[in-house]
Amino acid sequence: MKQSFWLKVALSLGLLFLYFPIIMMIIYSFNASMLVNIWGGWSTSWYGVLAQDSDLISAALLSIKIAISASSIALILGTMIAVVIKRYGAFKGRNFFYGMSITPIVMPDVVTGLSLLLLFVGLNSLTGFPNSYGFMTILIGHTTFCTAYATIIIQARLGSIDRSIEEAAMDLGAKPSKTFFLITLPQIASSLIAAWLLAFTLSIDNLVITSFISGPGSTTLPLYIYSTIRNGVTPEINALATIMICIVITALVLGTWILNKYGKKATS
Repeated sequence: MKQSFWLKVALSLGLLFLYFPIIMMIIYSFNASMLVNIWGGWSTSWYGVLAQDSDLISAALLSIKIAISASSIALILGTMIAVVIKRYGAFKGRNFFYGMSITPIVMPDVVTGLSLLLLFVGLNSLTGFPNSYGFMTILIGHTTFCTAYATIIIQARLGSIDRSIEEAAMDLGAKPSKTFFLITLPQIASSLIAAWLLAFTLSIDNLVITSFISGPGSTTLPLYIYSTIRNGVTPEINALATIMICIVITALVLGTWILNKYGKKATS
């Protein structure tokens, strides 16, 4: 009984530590005062200010566009790397290839950002590409580290599925490509979704690497927020964060409902 009581206390303290700052941020997004740390009464005026902030909206749209593109490309590249690692057995340079594929995970963001900047400078002097720093350079940079995370997730799933179904399909005359798309891909669909969502989150949240490879007119949402809070935080930033939290919670609830509904139908 005592053990159960202290476990509940520890759980409550842990949840309070994690979510109390978020709860306070949501409350202060309805603050009528211009000062974020002084309560001035309840108001939704900052949500109206947020809706009229064209610079913030354009930064958010750019971040979403880059995140969708980078996570989709990273998903394709990560799947290809994972298939090579798990399905083609031992080959010369396999460990080196796999190590280089996941190195961006352990590489500091500062090192990755500086390396990409030097790469783009060298390419520009040799080929003229890129002629400016913007959407394309940020997309390449985000794809670099997102691919590493996608590879880890997908290769772990590929290593755990039963290969007998794939072998049976090929014994019955199915080509390797058809076996992959009709047999393997449905089995790893959950890992593909998880890899895409993780890559999307990492891309839309990245600040350090983006600051190295972005240019004028290509301000992402994290860069905009960082440049804004240097001059003082306003409840407008709290309102933006509250909207993002609501979107994430809604997506989780809908995703769970869809999986439960259609998962039960598929099982029955």
